[in-house]
Amino acid sequence: MELRDLLRFIEIEDEKLKKRYRSYSNREEVILARTVKLGEEFGELCEEVLAYNSLQRKQKWDNHDKENLPEEFADVIITTLLLAKSMNVSIETALEKKMQKLNQRV
Repeated sequence: MELRDLLRFIEIEDEKLKKRYRSYSNREEVILARTVKLGEEFGELCEEVLAYNSLQRKQKWDNHDKENLPEEFADVIITTLLLAKSMNVSIETALEKKMQKLNQRV
């Protein structure tokens, strides 16, 4: 998959979410909701990282599915891209700039 494929998916997903959650009456509400959702997804990723390293309590470890970790990474990426879209951030430009900065570090 290429970045343009992912960004096209984000466009489609954004439209589906707008139709599903018509209660978003303004841009600020969408940004807030997506920020909170990102926090939720990041928390789920953190739980999976703990489980991956066998640092979860037994009750959670017993219910752990090793297939969840990759999906949680994907959830964080997708939610981040949806939030960036809501805030008119070009993720391509942001990534290019960040990669240039990182390449200049010693």
